Amino acid sequence: MEKKYIIAIDEGTTSARVIIFDKSQNKIINNTRLKFNQLFPKDGWVEHDPEEIWQTVKNAMDQSFAETKIKAEEVFGIGITNQRETVIAWDKVSGKPVYNAIVWQCRRTADYCKTLPHNLRRQIRTRTGLIVDAYFSATKMRWILQNVKAARELAKKDRLCFGTIDTWLVYKLTNGKCFYTDTTNASRTMLFNLSKLEWDDYLLDYFKIPKNSLPKILNSADDFGMAQTSIGEIKIAGVIGDQQSSLFGQGCFKRGQAKNTYGTGCFLLFNIGDKPNLTKQNLLSTVAWTINGKTAYALEGSVFNAGSALEWLHYNMNMIQNSFESSSMSSSLKSSEGVYVVPAFTGLGAPYWDSFARGLIIGITRGTKPEHVVRATLESIAYNCYDIVLQMQKNNIKLTELRCDGGVSNNNFLMQLQADLMGVKLICQENSDVTALGAVYMAGLQTGAYKKLSEIESAIGFDKTYTPIIMSQNKKTALMKGWKEAIKRSQRWS
Repeated sequence: MEKKYIIAIDEGTTSARVIIFDKSQNKIINNTRLKFNQLFPKDGWVEHDPEEIWQTVKNAMDQSFAETKIKAEEVFGIGITNQRETVIAWDKVSGKPVYNAIVWQCRRTADYCKTLPHNLRRQIRTRTGLIVDAYFSATKMRWILQNVKAARELAKKDRLCFGTIDTWLVYKLTNGKCFYTDTTNASRTMLFNLSKLEWDDYLLDYFKIPKNSLPKILNSADDFGMAQTSIGEIKIAGVIGDQQSSLFGQGCFKRGQAKNTYGTGCFLLFNIGDKPNLTKQNLLSTVAWTINGKTAYALEGSVFNAGSALEWLHYNMNMIQNSFESSSMSSSLKSSEGVYVVPAFTGLGAPYWDSFARGLIIGITRGTKPEHVVRATLESIAYNCYDIVLQMQKNNIKLTELRCDGGVSNNNFLMQLQADLMGVKLICQENSDVTALGAVYMAGLQTGAYKKLSEIESAIGFDKTYTPIIMSQNKKTALMKGWKEAIKRSQRWS
């Protein structure tokens, strides 16, 4: 039977999505998305139920198979992309988690991070390309070992498994036979040596994390085992962290190309080629992907709250019904009348890196209306992304265009403001599921559905462009001055 389909599992922060891509038609023929619960046991803590994540992925796959009637023999393979930095610990023998997944947004280890000595911070920067922050996986693993008795007992018996979400899904899909991760996910743990492309013994020893509790590191396009699905065995042929997957799905294969994903958070990645750049700016150096043993690297700026800020406006504040309404409300005003919103619900990411910052609304007067707060919230996303571009410019990186994706990229007001601030063209794909497509393309390369990157490039289409409207430097300076002042007042609050 002729192979024609590639399956992508896109396990995100709030939902699991399964898409079935018909390579012969170059289009998605099925897209199933199921949400799972968000757990907030304490202020600043964020957790997920690992078994619920697995069941949600399984249900989404089964629903996709039922709706399309495809057969396993028709599938090239499965690609997995996932929320990064989130940690799960489980029993190697029983496969049972010993604690909830600690999510990338969780700030429970912020106080501990604050105590780490300057020398270690320098070592982490040099070895991993990252900065010390509760965002990354290492301190989450340490917390589990210190606070979950079952994890310590399993570690003594050499039965403890630590993994990011990709590793958990590979393990579950293969019925516990495969315990793997890829270089992109490993590079987000604060335990991965960016130059050697392996677990770093010095950091493992410092954080007291047993090396044998960590998965084997493979290429992003590789053989991750056979998934046992309801329609039969299917090869898992690609694994890549969600933001790197978006960079790949946008076709940013060449040095100098960049993308920004406007999802739960915003993640701007810039392809810097085949050598890591340990920038002195407040940006991260990370693996973009590894294919056939060759690694590409990226600089990254992470904004923790974007789509989550719009959800806050909707569910918590009842100010909007959806993202499209926020766009029209904002466009109806000439300005936000001096109102600034800093949506630091879980601290601030790049370029501020303050786990103790908290959200604020400032500049309110008797004339302030919900529309002003809505507009200021959208503006905050654009300002924070512009902050990252300014940091990149200090690192001698100049943007000429920015490829955009994610659900919030459908917000016309935000996208036009972003183009105006950055002074560059923003282009969006006709297919908004770019993160999932990155996993499709990665699995497609490994299974021979695609022979080379140029084939993928020719398959990508862009359908929307935001051309910058000239904004005077004085206006930019005034807007950003207010933003910086609002940021300053939100910092070190908690």
